[in-house]
Amino acid sequence: MGEKDLETLEREFQEKVDNEIKIEPKDWMPDAYRQTLIRQISQHAHSEIVGQLPEGNWVTRAPNLRRKAVLLAKIQDEAGHGLYLYSAVETLGADREDTIDDLHSGKAKYSSIFNYPSLTWADMGMIGWLVDGAAIMNQVPLCRCSYGPYARAMVRVCKEESFHQRQGFEIVAELAKGTPEQREMAQESLNRWWWPSLMMFGPNDADSKHTEQSMNWKIKRHTNDELRQMFVDVTVPQAEQIGLKVPDKDLKFNEETGHYDFGEINWDEFWQVVKGHGMCNKERISARKNAWENGKWVRDAAVAYAEKQADKQDVKEAV
Repeated sequence: MGEKDLETLEREFQEKVDNEIKIEPKDWMPDAYRQTLIRQISQHAHSEIVGQLPEGNWVTRAPNLRRKAVLLAKIQDEAGHGLYLYSAVETLGADREDTIDDLHSGKAKYSSIFNYPSLTWADMGMIGWLVDGAAIMNQVPLCRCSYGPYARAMVRVCKEESFHQRQGFEIVAELAKGTPEQREMAQESLNRWWWPSLMMFGPNDADSKHTEQSMNWKIKRHTNDELRQMFVDVTVPQAEQIGLKVPDKDLKFNEETGHYDFGEINWDEFWQVVKGHGMCNKERISARKNAWENGKWVRDAAVAYAEKQADKQDVKEAV
């Protein structure tokens, strides 16, 4: 029997996807599917790594030892998430260092949310509650992604992110019931982080060039706008519970739809940040480049050690 033609391969691939059969690294897949996953998973990995920077800004200024320990653990988790995801993207034939070079050059993107500064301790709460809350909303469906390694990596990531979200909400809730100054700090932080958090889900569906195909391949299970609505519906009651006001004059519960109606996002701001013109874009990339360059000796040492161990094993087997 001769080799299958491209049309047959594509049909069989889509049948597997439609039947909820995971695609594995050695399976045949369309090149566009592979490239879409490389782009999405590598950008997800970059987001986890860059996302440590706003939080690292507050390690030395955490209000007590418990908060410091929790924050350090959270940052460590984010580093681990990045490593899982870089490993997942390597299963698609991508080179990890190439993907990191794309980050440093500006070719690859990361979540727009991390280009906003963390100005107060309340921001550590908002990042956990809102940013990680939005991430969970987006990532839980990825546990059912059609690509096996990505789906399996996301199971652990989502479990850890759920702790981050609770930790953030605890910080915000404590501030909200604290002194007038603490409550004001929490409200001011919510005012700054609310709209960027909604932007995390990406452009409106009408402006998203990847969503339809990703849905067809079951990489994604919900559109950007569906996820954004789910986030608003879950988060607004949480804010009301602790007495904070969501900064949206158009926000109201729609009895007919059972969802919250909310105001228009500033898409000009969103695209400016995505294109590299946000408040902290240059600072974030500079920090990552410096860390990469300063860590070169560690990578070189690890490679040298691995090569030495391989040489020893070769000698042992020869004897």
